[in-house]
Amino acid sequence: MLLSDLQSGESGVVVRVAGHGAFRKRIIEMGFIKGVTVQAILNAPLKDPIKYRIMNFEVSLRRSDAEKVEIVTLAEAEKEIASHKDFRAIDAPEKKLEHIAEHRTHTINVALVGNPNCGKTSIFNIAAHAHERVGNYSGVTVDEKVGVFQYEGYTFNLVDLPGTYSLSAYSPEELYVRKHILEKDPDIILNVVDGSNLERNLYLTTQLIDMDITMVMALNMYDELQRSGDHLDIEQLSTLLGMPIVPTTGRNGQGIADLFNKIIEVFEGRDTKTRHIHVNHGPELERCITTLRTELYEHGFSDRLSTRFLAIKLLENDRQLEQYAAERDTDGSVLAMRNQIAEEYKRSSGHLLVDNRDDSGHKVAVEQSRQDIESAITDAKYAFVRGALAECYTKNEKSTLHQLTDKIDAVVTHRWIGYPVFLIVMFITFFCTFAVGQYPMDWLESLFGWLGDAVGSVMSEGPLRSLLVDGIIAGVGSVLVFLPNILILYLFISFMEDSGYMARAAFIMDKLMHRMGLHGKSFIPMIMGFGCNVPAIMATRTIEDRKSRLLTMLVIPMMSCSARIPVYVILVSAFFSQYAAYVLTGLYLLGMVMAVLMAKLFSRFFVKGESLPFVMELPPYRMPTAKAVLRHTWEKGKEYLKKMGTIILGASIIVWALSYFPTNDNRQLQAENSYMAKIGKTIEPAMRPCGFDWRQSVSLLAGIGAKEVVASTMAVVYATSDDEAVALEEDFESEEGGSRISELVRDNMTPLSAASMLLFILLYMPCISTIVAIKNESGKWKWALFTVAYTIGLAWLVATAFFQIGSLLL
Repeated sequence: MLLSDLQSGESGVVVRVAGHGAFRKRIIEMGFIKGVTVQAILNAPLKDPIKYRIMNFEVSLRRSDAEKVEIVTLAEAEKEIASHKDFRAIDAPEKKLEHIAEHRTHTINVALVGNPNCGKTSIFNIAAHAHERVGNYSGVTVDEKVGVFQYEGYTFNLVDLPGTYSLSAYSPEELYVRKHILEKDPDIILNVVDGSNLERNLYLTTQLIDMDITMVMALNMYDELQRSGDHLDIEQLSTLLGMPIVPTTGRNGQGIADLFNKIIEVFEGRDTKTRHIHVNHGPELERCITTLRTELYEHGFSDRLSTRFLAIKLLENDRQLEQYAAERDTDGSVLAMRNQIAEEYKRSSGHLLVDNRDDSGHKVAVEQSRQDIESAITDAKYAFVRGALAECYTKNEKSTLHQLTDKIDAVVTHRWIGYPVFLIVMFITFFCTFAVGQYPMDWLESLFGWLGDAVGSVMSEGPLRSLLVDGIIAGVGSVLVFLPNILILYLFISFMEDSGYMARAAFIMDKLMHRMGLHGKSFIPMIMGFGCNVPAIMATRTIEDRKSRLLTMLVIPMMSCSARIPVYVILVSAFFSQYAAYVLTGLYLLGMVMAVLMAKLFSRFFVKGESLPFVMELPPYRMPTAKAVLRHTWEKGKEYLKKMGTIILGASIIVWALSYFPTNDNRQLQAENSYMAKIGKTIEPAMRPCGFDWRQSVSLLAGIGAKEVVASTMAVVYATSDDEAVALEEDFESEEGGSRISELVRDNMTPLSAASMLLFILLYMPCISTIVAIKNESGKWKWALFTVAYTIGLAWLVATAFFQIGSLLL
């Protein structure tokens, strides 16, 4: 608990003191060090400040200061000891407090901060034995990930934060990272730096230095730095930056153990390299910063965050911190001082030149362009970085490290070749998804066919037999057999993401995206939507422009997620098996076309505003490790299996119950008069123009929760509604080939209605999880409900137009 929560008369032992700079130094000097007992004596009449007794003397602290001190009370100690059998032998209350306080002091909170694509998540996965998404493009981590692990007697709470280029208020991830650092106040900031791109990465480091926080640097991708032939004096750079630097390679875990050993040293205060420095911005800027810092200190701004950091950010016109300053400085003197300093600097930054002459030969005064203070601070930080690197870094001008990247880019980003290459890559992906995945899918189909026959043969007719055979085995099995197809799709997507090709796809698509009202960065979340729409929606946080971000959210449901694959494969196998790869590729491309067309429509009529420039890092190509690709593929496979045991199982049982009851001795009459049939026949008139009968209609209705349920519903509905299904239970495959469910579909649909259903599945509303994600990311339910309405309407219009025109032509 916090010291401010301690009631009068209660005691606790100090665990740690948070805060920054002068505040932390002052309170530690007053005796608030870990392991010391402190007692709350009384509160002032207005509950603030509070008097405490520590080291046999009394001291008063404001409640806001006391909130920075973490303690452990006897009640907490007893509760924690009771939960650990190794601690239960401790009897004396003082020993309990000391023991738990010592245990708490061996907990280190570490936040990973760095540029996008610098390898933070790779280090996080290795250290915490986690399996978070890793990709060779920006924006993979769109939220914080927390991992807890034990190392050398210490408990590490490791937080992987989104990649950010700075701590400004420009993008959501920048605000998110800054807010976490300021509010969570981690013990150590692990600044992960790409060793192959030091100058750009160290700009963020200079901003972290301004915050006056304890840091350790992981010089990641050190293997690439060595292969390039560049030379870096790590010891010298460590001295210049005032923090220890540990070279690491996140791909294979090299240096990770040394990194966390160094974190322990810094946490315990044993590292001699750790010292606080100031980034020198030059005499004029330093004078401005010092003047504003003095004003901030006089107004009591030193208790929450570094006044130097706050002064610099106010001079940079940071909107969020301007609001923070305005709330605490009611008379407005701080912001008035900031405005005065900025204006004086701008006036003094221009110089008059009197040696220029006009056309007639007379001297004229020409004023140089004046630089605003925000740009000057940025220039000064980069000058500091360049100056530091000039002392310790030597670049190999003959390096061939990026030659391979340049050669590949010459092809995949070529004006004319780039687009065919992208189409070929997509075709190969979907061909393998269908053709290669067909073999293990057939094996699983045989397994579930055998299982259904075995269970049916040992049980007598009745509801339980029907539940197991027609409900659970037919419903869950009909979806589970497509696991190989989904794994193959994720395998290809993971390879494209990890290699760096995904960023190139966004690069070549930017012009088209821009013409349609989207951003080039929109393409990456859209491609991610092929796997699952939910993380794709979350990945839109990497788009700084709110207009483009919202438009991307609204059109991502047009992208065919993996949940649609079971339905695609069923229908394609039944009617278009000879052209499967072409049909699947066409569906995915059609989804992309519809997405950009809808984006153009929305940007014109619904989502107004100017788009920001396209700025995106193009990382060098890297060969993905088989372990990383397979791990990510299997993680997605586990999510699919988990859904089988929860959503799909529950939906299959519900669909079976609605299809089975009310019971009737005649199987056909029972199906025609079931509750499911009544629901289907109620909505059938609305769906008949699309070419759907009540069975297809009710399957689509069931798919609102999750698209896989469409396949399981079709399996259950057809298995209990068609006399031919009974006969098909004895013969797994027909002479024409295809799965049992595909045979049932072929006997109850036409190629035209099947194609219409493929279009409807492609376009109609996403699952409930995606709708909730749109609400969370947009901040408003109206956009989530708008997505539901427009996708259903669009799917109905497209499917109806296709079926009706096709009926006239065929």
